[in-house]
Amino acid sequence: QVQVVESGGGLVQPGGSLTLSCAASGFTFSNYAMSWYRQAPGKQRELVATVFNTGRTSYADFVKGRFTISRDNAENTVPLQMNSLKPEDTAVYYCNTIVVGKWYWGQGTQVIVSS
Repeated sequence: QVQVVESGGGLVQPGGSLTLSCAASGFTFSNYAMSWYRQAPGKQRELVATVFNTGRTSYADFVKGRFTISRDNAENTVPLQMNSLKPEDTAVYYCNTIVVGKWYWGQGTQVIVSS
């Protein structure tokens, strides 16, 4: 059974840093792309970053240069390092993968950027 579980959210001041983690299980992790999405109150869920099975990464323009996604194929985890956080980064962050055409989501982890 495919599962993805997020952790690491919390309250951080503007300009601060936070690292989220996604733990995946139930599938051959190294074969699949993994993504982080986020959803702010009253807004649609949006793609933040993706790390492909090759290790190539892609980022939304609004996080380029501030966030770094990576993957650890030995531990089946996907860290998201977030630096220079802004109040507009406040959202619930979700880990995602698509396995055999089916989308899988975790329960999300809340990030609040506020002074």
